[in-house]
Amino acid sequence: MIDYPRRDKDGWHRWVPSWKLVSGLCVGFFGTMVAAAGIAYAMVGIPDVAKIAEAQNNVYYWADGTQMVATGGERNRQSISFAQIPKEMRNAVISQENKTFYSDSGIDPKGIARAVFNMAKGGDTQGGSTITQQYVKNAMLNDQSQTISRKVKEIFVSIKVGAKEPKDKILEGYLNSAYYGRGAYGIQAAARAYFNVDAVDLNAGQCAFLSAMLKGATYYDPAGSTSIDPAATPEANSERAKRQMQDTLDKMVEYEHLSQEERDKYTDLPTVRNPQSNAQLGGQIGYLVRLAKSSVVRNGVVSEQQMERGGYSIYTTFDKKKVEALESAVQKVYKEKIDPKKRPDKDTHVQFGGASVDPETGAIKAVYGGEDATKHFTNNADVTGAQVGSTFKPFVLAAAMNWGVRDPDLGPTQAQDERTIVSPKSLYSGKNDLKIKEYDGTIWKNEDGEQWLQRNDGKVSLGDPPDYKITLREAMRESSNSAFVQLGMDVGLDKVKEAAVDAGLLEDSLAGAGYPSFSIGVSSPSAIRMADAYATFAASGKQSEPYSVTKVTDKSGTIYTHKVETEQAFTAQVADNVTDILKTVVEEGTGTNAQLPGREVAGKTGTTDGNKSAWFVGYTPQLSTAISMFRYPDDESVKERAFLEMYGTGGEKEIHGASFPSHIWKDYMEDALKGTKAEKFPKPEPIGEVVNDTPPPSPSPSPSPSASETEEASPSPSPSPSQTETSPTPSAPTSTCGVWDLNCNNGNDGGNDDSGNGPGGSDGSGAPSPTATETEDNGDGNGDGNSQGNTIWGSNG
Repeated sequence: MIDYPRRDKDGWHRWVPSWKLVSGLCVGFFGTMVAAAGIAYAMVGIPDVAKIAEAQNNVYYWADGTQMVATGGERNRQSISFAQIPKEMRNAVISQENKTFYSDSGIDPKGIARAVFNMAKGGDTQGGSTITQQYVKNAMLNDQSQTISRKVKEIFVSIKVGAKEPKDKILEGYLNSAYYGRGAYGIQAAARAYFNVDAVDLNAGQCAFLSAMLKGATYYDPAGSTSIDPAATPEANSERAKRQMQDTLDKMVEYEHLSQEERDKYTDLPTVRNPQSNAQLGGQIGYLVRLAKSSVVRNGVVSEQQMERGGYSIYTTFDKKKVEALESAVQKVYKEKIDPKKRPDKDTHVQFGGASVDPETGAIKAVYGGEDATKHFTNNADVTGAQVGSTFKPFVLAAAMNWGVRDPDLGPTQAQDERTIVSPKSLYSGKNDLKIKEYDGTIWKNEDGEQWLQRNDGKVSLGDPPDYKITLREAMRESSNSAFVQLGMDVGLDKVKEAAVDAGLLEDSLAGAGYPSFSIGVSSPSAIRMADAYATFAASGKQSEPYSVTKVTDKSGTIYTHKVETEQAFTAQVADNVTDILKTVVEEGTGTNAQLPGREVAGKTGTTDGNKSAWFVGYTPQLSTAISMFRYPDDESVKERAFLEMYGTGGEKEIHGASFPSHIWKDYMEDALKGTKAEKFPKPEPIGEVVNDTPPPSPSPSPSPSASETEEASPSPSPSPSQTETSPTPSAPTSTCGVWDLNCNNGNDGGNDDSGNGPGGSDGSGAPSPTATETEDNGDGNGDGNSQGNTIWGSNG
């Protein structure tokens, strides 16, 4: 029947198949395919979208295996009829996703081909689907595997649904089954979650907004989802949602689903309510659950929709006793010191954040996210935007000990390779208003040719004249800004940034490294990441990524197990020397309030420009903990939100890292380490050479604050001047104000403003530098300039 090779042919003709054979094979192949397709079509059924409502609980467990909370099953969808779904919602989805919905067969051949091609490259198969295919995809939620077999099955189901089901029923099913974020399945649940109205009452703008959520609420919900992706900030999400919403409205007009007159009513995002938490997730539990859930989704274990359907057991790293101890330590300060009724203009909107990490594994043992997860939605242990101030200085020191300072006599290229590792005894100037230089000794100037004078807190010079030299150990102990800014310039700010990332900070949480102030904490990492980065020093340079979930199981068994992986970020010699110097800070410097009797402690205080945030980050060999404090309105009625000053908060002249944050740290750590053996840090091996070893005229201490005082204390009658610890990218005001003209406003929005503009703003963007005449910040966020001709920047340490 198959004459091949052909018997009656010679040479190459013998190997050329006949037309009969070719045509027969083609007919057989296509016949088999048609038969297989017919069998597949007959075997698949039309999905029952009502089954999507069958949500189960997810059960979360403490680190000791006891149950923390069971939640998720209450997030069922609520179906409504086609008539109850606003026509604007139907048209918004059709206009944006599938304009040929009412005329197509239910599948998009081009989209399918694109999906198969993407899958062959290892990419995502999503994209290019019709509404019918998306409806089927939702109905097949139990199987979200990115495989060809699942995609083929989805195609056949879509064809059958398109042939058998009325279009209105398909659209109704899709809008009732789609996931809109915030645990909301279906348009009715979404209308309540975002606007607290019934779906039938939605207007065209709200409908266009909700259609944007279908693209993935992680990146479009104005509340933000930074726990899943740091790029999903409220600001970025709001911008994306507005852009998508406006595009949808324009398409509705283009396809004649909406009049231009009606469309013009909706040029801004509609007012969206804050996400609502259920009562089970009150207190700290809600923050813990969100953190664990985000970890599971971010690691690709299951999708957000699958998590919302439930049925998973999530085993966390959270230690119940430590979580309770951290909350108790914060509440103690609230109860004893914070009184909004007594000081409404000073004590309102006071917030704390905290996180505790195991240095050996990176396991997150405890977090403090805020007063109550059902009232304060943002997790303060995670991304907040609060800048870290002088707690960043250990990364400058680590960079200097790891890579060394550059030789001033060499050119840029050669200097990168030929460096000198610094010793803790290396000498740097602690002079106030120090003129900052490039590594080669030339005066640093910005792109406008302006110089930089670095100010210490309280305008205090450390060390003795004329050169004011102090050792790096003394500079860290007293938190000298001038010494560490110059050290950062000598090492190279790119290396300082690299050291911070190696220690465990996320690169996108760091400000631009184009200005000298980068070294004194203009960046805004989370408390979790700060605790983890300091844990790297506690672990003698071994860095472990912070994690909150050890294991995930479902009805089929274990589907995920965390594997601890460590990298040697720094040598033990470097890390142990950093620890040894940070011990000095706690033993005799600005961190003495954090001393734990009988235990060795290393740590660092920090406060930022305009007294808008304060930190203490410290560790013992067993536990690393970061505590932050700031004032930031979390009331959704406040439209213009910004970090507020803390002068006078809690009855204190000003808030600094050595005050409330260090007290909280101490109270918590005493409880958290109770019953554990007091361990010692490794003895550091000598490191480096003494750089700038010309000794000062006298080894006597400088007129610095005493060990019991903080480097944040400012003797000036007004808030400490021009603290650019919070501004890598200050703006350029005009020089129209006098030095003591405290009410003068050059148009800057300074301090720790989350807008990123002015002396205190930080968005890491590398915006214009300060002008030569800008020198002081009176603490109200308004730059006060004079005409000295130099840029002077300070820090609260």
